[in-house]
Amino acid sequence: MIKNLPAAGAFALIAFIIGLNLRPVMAAIGPLFSLLHQDMQLSGTQLSLLTTLPVFMMGAAALAGPSLINRLGEVRGIALGLLILMLSCLTRGMIHSVVALIMSALVAGMGIGLIQSMMPALIKRRYGNKAGTLMALFSTGIMAGAAMAAVTATPLADTLGLQGALVVPFVPALLALLIWKTRLQGEKILKRETPPRPRLPRQATLLMIFFGIGTGAYTLVLAWLPPFYIQHGWSPRLSGYLLGALTLTEVVAGFVLSSTIHYFQDRRRPLVVVLCLILAGLVCLIMMGGAHAWLPTLLLGLGIGALFPLSLIVTLDHAKTPEEAGLLLSFVQGGGYMIASLMPLIAGIVRDHADSLNSAWGVMCAGIVLLILIAVRFTPPPAARA
Repeated sequence: MIKNLPAAGAFALIAFIIGLNLRPVMAAIGPLFSLLHQDMQLSGTQLSLLTTLPVFMMGAAALAGPSLINRLGEVRGIALGLLILMLSCLTRGMIHSVVALIMSALVAGMGIGLIQSMMPALIKRRYGNKAGTLMALFSTGIMAGAAMAAVTATPLADTLGLQGALVVPFVPALLALLIWKTRLQGEKILKRETPPRPRLPRQATLLMIFFGIGTGAYTLVLAWLPPFYIQHGWSPRLSGYLLGALTLTEVVAGFVLSSTIHYFQDRRRPLVVVLCLILAGLVCLIMMGGAHAWLPTLLLGLGIGALFPLSLIVTLDHAKTPEEAGLLLSFVQGGGYMIASLMPLIAGIVRDHADSLNSAWGVMCAGIVLLILIAVRFTPPPAARA
């Protein structure tokens, strides 16, 4: 079926399938918090490390992206990332210890980081005129994978046990690797001469801070929304369904963005809108606690679901060549993911020393206000204004 699709359509589908694998190792942890706490005596801070460490390693891998692209090429690099992700999932299901669980999170982050740093550069090089749409679809696949993991985590643990639930992401990662190799195995991997290292654009640091704080909202909600509602009396299964509903809302927002973003050459308007949605959702969590969960779920899902791909699209807007795109994305994602990794850790420390996560939501509110102030400075690049 994939081979009969047009080249861009087939690649978009494969990128979406690969994206499905980039969040289950983290998205399944929140709904399993009660079981992990009971079975492995995980504290809130230790639970936060299962999100913080892979996100941090994703940043470290992204920083090494340009040099790895020159050594491996994007095709091989993405295959290696999938292989590393598979091995981390396999280890997580075979060795029953807190140390192994945390180490598997580190390794998984390396694999995810490889893929996330190389896929945008590959998209920019092959499909420059369609890069925005393909990036939105890739990012939507990432959120769809998180939704499926959140919804199925507790039912899988009930059926297969904790170890079985933790090893399940190995299977789709293996399928993605086979599809990737089957589709692209005939391509020649040309050794390209290392081009002159491009300079980062003037707004690179602002883009990095913007991506980091915005992704921090995603990682915070991913790690701590289910425990937050469990704390307010929800069952682990229902809290997982809630996170699944939120991430499915993110998927819808991602698809809507991918089909409409070409109407907005000036990205500032959609940026401010989605940031206001996130801010409203966080305020609802603080004000409503465990009541009326549909409202913060809808607001956060729409806002975060649009912000993640939009952040990558805005970053690509500032790159003129594939080489510059690779360098800029590695810088933005590298530093950005390291910033984002702090939010779940802060929330975990708060959870161990206080009865409420409201302080963590409040810190994130301040971060979103800062992002609104940054977003208005992202004027369209000259090509978009022409």
